[in-house]
Amino acid sequence: MTPSNPVERSAEEWKQSLTPEQFQVARCGGTERAFTGAYWNNKATGMYHCVCCGAPLFSSDTKFDSGTGWPSFWDGVNSEAITIKEDLTHGMVRTEINCAQCDAHLGHVFPDGPAPTGQRYCVNSASLDFKAS
Repeated sequence: MTPSNPVERSAEEWKQSLTPEQFQVARCGGTERAFTGAYWNNKATGMYHCVCCGAPLFSSDTKFDSGTGWPSFWDGVNSEAITIKEDLTHGMVRTEINCAQCDAHLGHVFPDGPAPTGQRYCVNSASLDFKAS
């Protein structure tokens, strides 16, 4: 999917608008430690947006406790919000998920989630901005 209004900024511009952890995770493909992020245990109702560009990504309606220590969702807010690509880093084969609007690294998706999709979108809190409803 190609967004109609992609967000493009230089690394320096991203560094000015993000915390060091947000920059490392969202712009450099890092991973926060399990059970340390702001949203892994968040039970509030609302929407999770991209920390970089503000695009809506996940609803609390699809969030579940995967026991992994990262926010986990069984689906994105819509089929155009998230892009996927193969990730061969760290000697593993995984499916990386990114924000379709600005290409921020969100985390990975695994085929071991609950019904109805069977998917587990494992997302870094540092890549998200939660807005309660």
